Amino acid sequence: MPENPLQSLAAIDPELMKAVEANRTLALSDGALPRKYKYLIAMVLDATKSADEGVRNLATAALHAGATKEELADALRVAYFIDGVGSVYVAARALDGLL
Repeated sequence: MPENPLQSLAAIDPELMKAVEANRTLALSDGALPRKYKYLIAMVLDATKSADEGVRNLATAALHAGATKEELADALRVAYFIDGVGSVYVAARALDGLL
């Protein structure tokens, strides 16, 4: 994944960064669900929150974890069902040039 966008906070609050990293590791490590599915879930959530950069970073991480482009598209159908077409526009902007 690209550089952590929160890295600029490390100098002023390293303890917060440790907590954020520990939470990220806990949430996105292989468990009952494989990492690729966790990244897809997170990508869909970011699409519903209009977080273009997050969608792109999480889609990239999902692909690196073994997800296919078809799985990305299928996951975005869930975002569309729950949140509407706005999340599809966010995802389309975020994924432009990636797929």
